Parts: sequence; C-alpha cells; structure tokens
Amino acid sequence: MTVNQYIRIFAGAFVLISLALGVEASPLFVSKNWLWFTAFVGANLFQSGFTRFCPLETILVKLGVAKHGEGASCA
Repeated sequence: MTVNQYIRIFAGAFVLISLALGVEASPLFVSKNWLWFTAFVGANLFQSGFTRFCPLETILVKLGVAKHGEGASCA
C-alpha cells in the first residue's frame, strides 16, 4: 500500500467513526463533541488540497511507507 491509500483509509475511517460517536441517532452515540473531530478531518483534507502539506503523510513516510510517484498529499 502507498501513502495515498493509507491517508484515504485513515480519513474515511476517522470520519465514519466520529460520526457514529457524535450523531444522536447512532447506537454508538457518546457525545456531540465528536463532530468536532469530523470537522477537523475535513478541514485538514481541505487545506492539504491547497498546501500539499499533510501531517499524516509526514508520519507515514517516516515509518517507511512507500510513496507512489512524486507528490503525495492528503486525499
């Protein structure tokens, strides 16, 4: 797997988990404050589209995950 694949998996999983924990209709509901985490993930993806800086990418590269091509970025 490449850095881009891991980033997409992490972002998708974090959004789904935080929605499950933050939406009152969910059987896993804990608190509405989990929706802030959903907003954080979305904002990070949004800014990385413009700046091409992604904290998760930096971490994954340091862990030795292969980069596919030259410019990997969040989603």
